[in-house]
Amino acid sequence: MKRGNPLIILFLLILSLSLSISSIDAREPNSSILVTKIDGAITPATAENIDEAIKAGDRLNVQAIVILLNTPGGQLDATFKIIDFIEASEIPVISFVYPSGAKAWSAGTFILLSSHVAVMASHTIIGSAQPVSYSPIEGSKPIEDAKIVNALSAFIVERARMHGRNVTCARLFVEKNLNLNNDDALRFKVIDIEASNLDVLFEKLDGTKVKTIYGESSLTSKGTSYIEHAPSLKVTFLAFISDPILAFLLFSIGLYAIIFGLASPGYGAEVVGIIAIIIGLIGLGFSINFASILLIGLGMLLMIAEAYSPGFGLFGGAGLLCLIIGSLFIIPIEGAKWLISLEWYNYFMSIILGIASILGAFTLFMVYKILQARRRKPVIGKLIGEVVEVIDKINSNNVGYVRYKGEYWKAKSEERLEPGMKAIIKNKEGSILVVESKKDLD
Repeated sequence: MKRGNPLIILFLLILSLSLSISSIDAREPNSSILVTKIDGAITPATAENIDEAIKAGDRLNVQAIVILLNTPGGQLDATFKIIDFIEASEIPVISFVYPSGAKAWSAGTFILLSSHVAVMASHTIIGSAQPVSYSPIEGSKPIEDAKIVNALSAFIVERARMHGRNVTCARLFVEKNLNLNNDDALRFKVIDIEASNLDVLFEKLDGTKVKTIYGESSLTSKGTSYIEHAPSLKVTFLAFISDPILAFLLFSIGLYAIIFGLASPGYGAEVVGIIAIIIGLIGLGFSINFASILLIGLGMLLMIAEAYSPGFGLFGGAGLLCLIIGSLFIIPIEGAKWLISLEWYNYFMSIILGIASILGAFTLFMVYKILQARRRKPVIGKLIGEVVEVIDKINSNNVGYVRYKGEYWKAKSEERLEPGMKAIIKNKEGSILVVESKKDLD
């Protein structure tokens, strides 16, 4: 049997050992810390961003991840996803209510107490974790359903116990809307550290032993550098359309664009409306109840009926009212899906009510003007012989638009007319002008 070349065998052994050492070194954590943010209402985009940040931290082998918290709260489903990501992380996750004056209300408090290390800056506040519901009739109010409150209370208490924090305060955050500033939170052992900025935090963290589900590690963070996490394009876009106010604005614009398109077809408003509605609904992430669909559908039917009925007022007014109320019912009335401060929710509802009213009134005015123009009796004598400007290509097989005194009219011609040419109105057939070229015009 032929033996292998000793030099080749030696080379392969050295290469194998080198790769093994490189592999081991690649898993050695470096001294850096990854920093990401939760700023504003918590949405599905927020959860995606935290997931990306933790995965990026794992790739970079950082020793810890810091989440800078400044939020009024947000969607419950997104909050639970974030907590799941934190608990499954091999890298310690530190939640830091920052900067000075920031708050981590409702869902933010849940995230803070579920983190491996909880930190607050000076003059910051946590608490107000009782869920909120909204009804267009009763307004916004805290949920007091024992089933929901007890479930959320047990959840946050268990997270506090898991990390050795004050379980009594954790329970009161949900059941009594307790609020604590940074001094009280530290005194009652709700948080672990108080720090004025990241440098102070890193200094205080140095030597801290942190336990994750994968075991215990010791942080060496004094004087360390940090890496700012930049969300991906996907998360950036999702965050943009997931802003509740912007998402509702998109939905409302889409709704009224469809109405405008039905009242005045040919401008593509219907397509724009459908796209805006779809993007708005994706961004809202709200459960749409059956009542909202019925009201919005009825409102659209009434507005269409208004477009084809004599007079103006009854159908249009009733349709507008149905659209506004239906839009309000788009907001989920099931409070368990929201963990957000009552103040923010009141602000949000006042904004969307104003948006719905302004867009509805504007659309109603536009539809009225369109109908008024349609119902105006044309004076044929004033049109015949008038000069128009050709906008589209027009021939015997193609109807296009011409402009007459700033207005666009559909026109046809037996001649071939090109855009920019001048033409004369010879007749009118229904709403379509019959034109011919005027070659001897200056």
